[in-house]
Amino acid sequence: MTLTWSTGAVRLALRVEPGPVSLLSLRPDGPLDGIGVPLVEVQAHGHGRFPGSHRYADTTIGARLRYRGHEATTDELRVTQHDPVTGLVAVSVFQGVAGVPAVRTWTEVSAEGEPVHVQAVTSLSTGAFLVDSGRTVDEVDLVHGDSDWVAESRWHRTPLREAGLVAMDPTVHHHASRSRFALTSRSSWSTGEHLPTGVLVARDDSWALAWQVEHNGAWHWEVGETVAGAYLALLGPSDGEHQWGRVVAPGRGFTTVPVSVAVAAGGVDEAFAALTAQRRATLRSRRAPHLPVVFNDYMNTLMGDPTTAKLLPLVDAAAEVGAEYFCVDAGWYDEDGQWWDSVGEWRPSRTRFPGGFGEVADRIRARGMVPGLWLEPEVVGVRSALARTLPDEAFFQRHGARVGEHGRFHLDFRHPEAVRHVDGVVDRLVDEFGIGYFKLDYNIMPGAGTDVGGLAPGDGLLGHNRAYLAWLDALLARHPGLLLENCASGAMRMDYALLSRLHLQSTSDQQNPLLYPPIAAAAPASVLPEQCGNWAYAQPGMTVEEAVFTLATGVLGRLYLAGRVDLMDDERRGLVREAVSAHRALRGVIATSVPFWPLGLAGRSGPWVASGLRSSDSYLAVWRLPGAAAEVSLPVGHLLGREVSVFPVFPVSWSGWGFSWDPGVGVLTVRHEGSAPGAVVVRLAG
Repeated sequence: MTLTWSTGAVRLALRVEPGPVSLLSLRPDGPLDGIGVPLVEVQAHGHGRFPGSHRYADTTIGARLRYRGHEATTDELRVTQHDPVTGLVAVSVFQGVAGVPAVRTWTEVSAEGEPVHVQAVTSLSTGAFLVDSGRTVDEVDLVHGDSDWVAESRWHRTPLREAGLVAMDPTVHHHASRSRFALTSRSSWSTGEHLPTGVLVARDDSWALAWQVEHNGAWHWEVGETVAGAYLALLGPSDGEHQWGRVVAPGRGFTTVPVSVAVAAGGVDEAFAALTAQRRATLRSRRAPHLPVVFNDYMNTLMGDPTTAKLLPLVDAAAEVGAEYFCVDAGWYDEDGQWWDSVGEWRPSRTRFPGGFGEVADRIRARGMVPGLWLEPEVVGVRSALARTLPDEAFFQRHGARVGEHGRFHLDFRHPEAVRHVDGVVDRLVDEFGIGYFKLDYNIMPGAGTDVGGLAPGDGLLGHNRAYLAWLDALLARHPGLLLENCASGAMRMDYALLSRLHLQSTSDQQNPLLYPPIAAAAPASVLPEQCGNWAYAQPGMTVEEAVFTLATGVLGRLYLAGRVDLMDDERRGLVREAVSAHRALRGVIATSVPFWPLGLAGRSGPWVASGLRSSDSYLAVWRLPGAAAEVSLPVGHLLGREVSVFPVFPVSWSGWGFSWDPGVGVLTVRHEGSAPGAVVVRLAG
C-alpha cells in the first residue's frame, strides 16, 4: 500500500505496507514504487544492526517497525509506526510550504512498554534519490563541504563509487557492501569541520536531492548501500560519534533534530535554489525589512581595541559612507588588556570610555545609526567574578568538575541562573544604551558535552543546544526590534537551527582580502544571500584596484563594512560610499534571488572566482586573483539562447574590463586588461 502527500512542488510517496514504512519518492511526477529503505532507523541497547556495521542502516528496530496510521493536513503529514518487540512508537513528521520543493522532517520516539535505552534515531532515511533520478549508484555524484576557521565552505563533487560506496558482489557474499560515506560534526561547532548540507546529483545534472541538518550542535549524515538499495541517513547526535543516549519510557519521549530535504530537476545550482527557497520559507524571525548595512569596528580595523578617542571619528566616517548600524566589537568591557579569560559580566570599560560608553552610543545615534555590541553569552572567563558566584550546576561539567576550554567555562542554558544572568545582561545594555544589534559570538568547544544530572554528555549538550534556541526565541519576543548576528569564530556555527532565528551570518574571520572571494562565493550554498555577512574592509593604503577587489566581496551578499574609513582620503572614501550605494540598491534583489556558480561550486579556489544571483535579471561578481590569465569563460546556463546585455554595478567606472556574450552556448567571456587583483560586479539583462 502506498501513501501520497503533496504540497504541489514536492510529492511524498511512502510505501506503508508490507514491512516498515519507506519514503520511495519526493518527485512531483515520480514513481509510486522504488527502493524500500526503512524511513526510521533506531539503534538501542540490545537491539543493534543486522548485519553489523558502523552505519545507521539495517537496524533491527527499523526493520521491525510497522505502519499504524497517519494524519495529514495541507501543510503537515504525521506517519506513525510501532515496534511490537520493544513497544517503541516512531512518528515521522513532514512539514511543507505550498510552492516550495522541499519538506522539513523529524522523528518523535515514545514508548508504550518497558524503558528503552536509545543510542541513535534517524530524522530521515530514504533511497528516493535513485528512484527519482532514474539513475544507479554508478551514475550519481555526491556534493559535500568541508569548513574550518578562515577556510570555510570548501566544496567537493565526487562520484559515489569514489566517495566510499565500494562496488562489490552482494550475491556471492550474501550481504550488500557495508561501506559508506559519512560526515560528522563534533561538539558544539556545527560547521567547524564539515557542513551539515549536501547534494546527491545525477552526473548529467538532470535531477538532484539536497539536504541540511538544522541543528546547532552535533550531527551526522551518511550515504551507503544496503540489500534494498542505496540510502541517505540524516540524524543528530548518536552514541558512537557523540556520546549521546536517551532512555525512552512512557511519558518520556525523544524528538530528533529537524532536517530539510529539497529536490530539483537540474544540477547543483538548481538544488541550492530549491534549498534557498526552503530556507526563506522556514525563517522564524523575519528579516529586517531594509536589510541595513552594518559597520563593525573589528576586522582589520580596531581589532578588539576600541576607545572613545578611536571610535568617535570612525563613527562619523561610517555614517558618511552610508552605514546604518554601527557595532562595537570585542574589547569594550576590557579594563586591563587581558580580557579573554575574565569576560562574563559584560559591563563597559571605564578606562576605555572615560566619559562612559553612553558617549559613544549617543554619537552613533546622533549620526543616524543604531548602536550594536559584540557579546559572547555562553561563556564566563575563569578569572571572572561570575565564575565564583554562579552555582556549579549553571556550567558544563564532567565527572563533577567544570569543563574548562581556552580560559573559559561554558554556561548551561538549561539552568535558570545561567539564563537569568544573560537575560539581565542583554536587558541592561538595551535599556541603558539603546543597543539595537548584538553580534553573538562563540569561540570555544566544550567537548562531548555535560553530564550534569546523570545524563550522557552528548544528551547534556543537546539539551543546552535546544535551551539556547529557546533563549533566542524568548529574547526576540522580548525585544522584537533587535537584530542579531550569528558568529562563532567566523562561521563555525553556520546552521539553520540558528539562522532560522538570527538575521546575519559572519561568513569568515578571514583577514586577507585575496583569500576571501572563494569563501564569499561559496557561502550562499549554506546561507541565504541576504544573511551572508561578507566583510568589506578597504583600507587607506590600498590602491583603487585593491579597494574595489575588497569591497566587491560584500556587494552581492550582506555588505559587512569595516576598515579605517576615518583615515581615508576623499577618493577612497568615495569608493566605499559607491559600494554601499550599489549594495543598498540591490537589497530587494538579494533578498529574493537564488545563487549560481558559473565556474562550479566544487573545487574552486582561483585564480578566477565567480558567483552570481539569479532574479528577473542576473547579477555576477567576478574576481581575478594574482597570477590569473587575462581572460576567463563563464558558462551561464540559465541564459542560454537569450540575448544578454552587460551593465556595471560596482564599480560604475569599469575601465579595463571587457565582456562578450555568446547566446548559442550560454557563455560570458570576461577580459581584464588591468593588473591583478581585480574585481567587478555586473548585471546581466536579457
